[in-house]
Amino acid sequence: MRRHVRRAGVLVSLAGVGILAGIFLPAGSASPTSAHASKVTINVVASEWKFTLSKRTVPVGTTVTFKVTNKGKIGHDFQIAGKKTKLLNPGQSTTLTVKFLKKGKFPYICTVTGHARLGMQGVFGVGVTAPPPTTTTTATTTTSTGTVGNATTTVQVNMVEYSFELSQTTIPSGKVTFVIKNSGAEVHNFDLNGQHSGALLSPGATETWTVSLPAGQYLYTCDVPFHVDRGMTGVITVTP
Repeated sequence: MRRHVRRAGVLVSLAGVGILAGIFLPAGSASPTSAHASKVTINVVASEWKFTLSKRTVPVGTTVTFKVTNKGKIGHDFQIAGKKTKLLNPGQSTTLTVKFLKKGKFPYICTVTGHARLGMQGVFGVGVTAPPPTTTTTATTTTSTGTVGNATTTVQVNMVEYSFELSQTTIPSGKVTFVIKNSGAEVHNFDLNGQHSGALLSPGATETWTVSLPAGQYLYTCDVPFHVDRGMTGVITVTP
């Protein structure tokens, strides 16, 4: 009889310990990492020449679905943490899912040749604050400084599939007149980035316009989707 009483006392004591444990141990303490796991969708807008993200910092352990939309005029993609979307046509969207298990700063870029250099890049923060995005004030390859010179130059621009043929690509600072002809079989234009975007020209069409250029380097492109990707881009150097 005494043995049964002792066993009952032991059980009561253990039960009391369990009650105390319930009082002092917070709920969910058995799996501390589960509280940190989360999912989030981040909107990414691609355009010429930047990415705009709805959120640029997340906690460690977050699974991020990047919803990427191309609102530009030419093809773009989005790469981060070793994963990349397909090349998106203007107006297209897709998603890219990445689980970030490590703390750090993760670069993101557009991998189309030349696009990252023009500003389509940035840093995404995981467990740390992401640095502010780089501001691109102009679309020239090198920021122009100084005054405009007194030279007067005419540059002949011939457009074909898929390249530009310029009569000269190094010119003195001053007023530059571009005489542009589409000798190809498709629509093209001549866009001197940050200075003047030419009209879309049908095969055989021409146009002429003049800009004043200080010393610097200027990127030129065709704005028709995928034509930059196929080679319709280059750089003009303007000397002092």
